[in-house]
Amino acid sequence: MTNTIFDVEHESFHNFFECWLAEQNQHLQDLIIASQNNQTTRNNLNNGNTTTTAAANTNTSLRTLVERVVKHYEQYYEAKSRWVKQDVLKMLSPSWTTSLEDAFLWIGGWRPSMAFHLFYSKSGLQLEARLTELIEGLDTGDLADISQHQLMQVDHLQRRTVKEERDITEKMAKQQESVADTSMVELSHLITELMSTNAGHEQEVEEDRVESVLASKEQGLEEILQRADSLRLKTLKAMTHILTPIQAVHFLIAAAELHLRLHDWGKKEDASSRGNSS
Repeated sequence: MTNTIFDVEHESFHNFFECWLAEQNQHLQDLIIASQNNQTTRNNLNNGNTTTTAAANTNTSLRTLVERVVKHYEQYYEAKSRWVKQDVLKMLSPSWTTSLEDAFLWIGGWRPSMAFHLFYSKSGLQLEARLTELIEGLDTGDLADISQHQLMQVDHLQRRTVKEERDITEKMAKQQESVADTSMVELSHLITELMSTNAGHEQEVEEDRVESVLASKEQGLEEILQRADSLRLKTLKAMTHILTPIQAVHFLIAAAELHLRLHDWGKKEDASSRGNSS
């Protein structure tokens, strides 16, 4: 895996993001191969064609792969954090995402509670596909084979995440409403008057005040975006800790597939829209 985190200061975040996506796609292939190999090992174990030691080794390699993929997400948010400090407005209105993706953005990224919808959707699909095996008492190892204790942990995590997500949403709402606070309304009126009287020097003085006021607004946005990204990463990591290594592999496969395909579909939609407007 290339070390994209160290290149981010020397290129646009757009370029970094495209590079990160390519790496995510490679990780997706690694995850799929790992899940297939694990299924082969499980079948051999059930048929007595392999040892529990071999199965334990497979489990260790799966855990290592999951840690590597999660680290890749960490690198993304570390790089993003640097760019948020440089230009929070651009990070809240990213040019590297498609119109389709933009429609589902929550404070510059994916909504943390979406992780639970993803989990339950994938779990349900795998449960439906492996129902016969589960009825026969066979251990599937994927998200269909989730324990009651794990479900309780997921539910607890979901409640905490939704609570924090709502708190961040409320803070963002208050920050957005502050665009119409007294300082902004007063300045917009003063600048309008100065423009009508062609008072150049006075207007320049007031423009300095505008920059100061806007800077404080951007600082508030930066804090909110950093907190939102922190919750996104914290939720992802907590989910992989609750799941077994092979279950985490299946969860990360579903997350990468959804992210990459949504991006691809959005690019096609945008290209089609540009073609129709020309």
